Order: sequence, then structure tokens, then C-alpha cells
Amino acid sequence: MRFRDLKKQSQKNNHTQKKQTKFKYATYPERIKAFITDMFMIYIPILYIITYLVLDGKDAFQESAIAQFIGVALYGFIYALFLAKSGQTPGKKAYTIKVVDAKTGENIAFLRALLRFLAFLFTATTFLGLLLPFVRNDNRTLHDLIAGTILVRVDS
Repeated sequence: MRFRDLKKQSQKNNHTQKKQTKFKYATYPERIKAFITDMFMIYIPILYIITYLVLDGKDAFQESAIAQFIGVALYGFIYALFLAKSGQTPGKKAYTIKVVDAKTGENIAFLRALLRFLAFLFTATTFLGLLLPFVRNDNRTLHDLIAGTILVRVDS
């Protein structure tokens, strides 16, 4: 085979590989709606159980820093489990978006999902990282950049 033919074939393969890695990025409003849905479906029940079944009520919950930490830690653990299992939490599934590896498009592992959640906590406190999608074409936030993930739309 001639060199020119090999070069054309190589360029053709590279072009088809680039097409395969294109993603349909989730929009920022979809992400916010999914986050709010997750808060109501996962975090609020955790807080209710801790506040009224474990403790004596809202005053006891407000006084206990450990109870608040346990609530956030339990939410983060459940969140990471959902992402590691299917790439979607209930809120993300409702809005047909999925968290995947930015390079391969595959689901992420549990520890990486947990890292993403911890990075989200940091990002949410600085607020700067949450504004990042407005200046990026791929709508990635700071915690997505730290964890190497991206939110994509899932075609049913």
C-alpha cells in the first residue's frame, strides 16, 4: 500500500473517532432542575429522618453539628452510589441527563463520584465555580473540571 493511501485512511479513522466523542451537553437550567429534584427526593427525607426519628425535633437538629454533618455525608454517599451505578440520580434521570467521564463517555467510579460531590461542596461555597458554565461551551462547572466529568443528555 502506498504511503498516501495509508495517510488518507489514518485521517479518515481520526475523523470518525472525533465524531464518536461528541456529546450533547446538558444545559444549565436542566442541571438546576435535576439538583432541586434530588434535594427533594434524597436530601429532605434524610433530614426528616435525622430530625424527627433520631433526634427530638428541629431545635435538637439545629444545635447538633454532628447531625448536620451526618445528613450531608449520607446524602453525598447516596449521591455517589447513584452516579457510580448508573451515572444518574433520580433528578438527572427525570431530566434525561447523565454524568460521564469527560474523555471516554463512560460511567464514573464511586470514589470519583464522591470526589465530584466534595468538589461540589467547595464550589457551592465559593459560588464562582457555579458561574463557570456561562463562559464555557461545554457547560462544565468547576467540580466537573476537578473530577474530569461532564453532564450529557441521554437519548432515550
